[in-house]
Amino acid sequence: MIEGLFGGGITIGVVLVVVVIVVILAMTSRYKRCPSDKILVVYGRTGGASAKCIHGGGAFIWPVVQDYAYLDLKPISIEANLTSALSKQNIRVDVPCRFTIAISTEKENMNNAAERLLGLTTSQIQELAKDILFGQLRLVIATMMIEEINSDRDKFLDNISKNVDTELRKIGLKLINVNVTDINDESGYIEALGKEAAAKAINEAKVSVAEQEKIGETGKAVADRQRDVQIAETHRDRDVQIAIAQKDKEVSIAGAFRDESIGKAEADRDTRVKTAEANAIAVKGENTAKIEIAGSDALRREKEAEALKLAVSAEKVQQARALEEAYSAEQKAEMARSERERSTQIANVVVPAEIEKQKVIIEAQAVAERLREQARGEADAIFAKMDAEARGLFEILSKQAEGYKGVVGAAGGDPVAAYQLLLIEKLPELVKTQVEAIKNIKIDKITVWDSPGTNPNGNTTTANFVSGLMKSVPPLNDLFNMAGLNLPSYLKGDAEQSGVTIPLKPAEEKEEKNKKESKG
Repeated sequence: MIEGLFGGGITIGVVLVVVVIVVILAMTSRYKRCPSDKILVVYGRTGGASAKCIHGGGAFIWPVVQDYAYLDLKPISIEANLTSALSKQNIRVDVPCRFTIAISTEKENMNNAAERLLGLTTSQIQELAKDILFGQLRLVIATMMIEEINSDRDKFLDNISKNVDTELRKIGLKLINVNVTDINDESGYIEALGKEAAAKAINEAKVSVAEQEKIGETGKAVADRQRDVQIAETHRDRDVQIAIAQKDKEVSIAGAFRDESIGKAEADRDTRVKTAEANAIAVKGENTAKIEIAGSDALRREKEAEALKLAVSAEKVQQARALEEAYSAEQKAEMARSERERSTQIANVVVPAEIEKQKVIIEAQAVAERLREQARGEADAIFAKMDAEARGLFEILSKQAEGYKGVVGAAGGDPVAAYQLLLIEKLPELVKTQVEAIKNIKIDKITVWDSPGTNPNGNTTTANFVSGLMKSVPPLNDLFNMAGLNLPSYLKGDAEQSGVTIPLKPAEEKEEKNKKESKG
């Protein structure tokens, strides 16, 4: 027997150990750790919130009342090739972009993601985010001019980041990066801007080249003129010196050599004439070159003025059209902005109000159900109380009936005598009731002026007053009649006349009464 008990104790111990191990393993398996690239979402009974989001660490998931799921934090790349978007100038442009988004790890945004993205696949999240990206991208383009979009890319990207990130945070996402690959338009406006800039640069280069060529030609002409002048001056000085020397030589030698001197003078004259003619031709060439240069400059300035006039006119026309298109685009943008504000108000006011309305209805239904249950419980309690009181009253009446039956038996089976016995027990209370009627009447002082024999019955006024005062007390017979009872005849004062025997009456009182009657 001892061996059986020992073996049974070992079996129970083994079973307890196994149960403890199973419980520990089950509790350990309900503790969930959150990887660094995910968000652990615990939903169910979470203490009032719709869900509890954990990034890093872990949490214990209670069986039955709680469950869990993960949100992936890996970045999502979305290609948004926006086409035919209206700019501020009402010109349609194509803006191919690529956005990189991910689920935000901020506490408020994690709760938004748990409420709106839990259970969605990556492709479903991409489609949801793509609608927001396209809408905000169109809104940003509608507020900017093409020149700003094309030239000031930093401002364009900053506006996109602000608008897109604000809307994405409402569903628990955040914007990581945005890249704009290229910008095109259907009307060729951007290409025309490029051609205009290229033409402007080419014209400036041509003007610069012409200016340098003019400076070069002018410098060359001045240099040639100075060279020719210096050559002519050199020849002149040389010839003058030669002529002077020859003249001095001719004069000093003799007049015989006059013919030779004349010939030499003529030769010198010819030389000088030729020299002057060469100088005149050089000056004429210089003047002709100057005239051609001036004509070329005038023609160039005329062409530049005409081009400037055309450019200014085109610019004024484009500015007027741009202002007109800008006003129209601003009007449409304001309408779109008002529509967006209306949608935002509906999402932020109407939907929460509807939710609050449903919540109030459910709470009211719960309160009504609680009140119904409470009223049902109170009704059951009242019924039980009344049933207990009825049972108690029934027992009381049953006991009273048994007591009355005993009284009738004690009276020899005569119910009238039993009734009289019970009435005698209540007589002190009846008398007390009569006394109570005049107990509170206070008469401090009564002054009577009276003389005998003034009333028809022979009584004085004082006697009538006292008699009337006593008659104001309800008679015992009237009191019984008002209570629905019949006073016995021996209490009314006519028991002896009717021959009724008053039970329990003392013999001494009867003898005294007989003596009084015999004396009378």
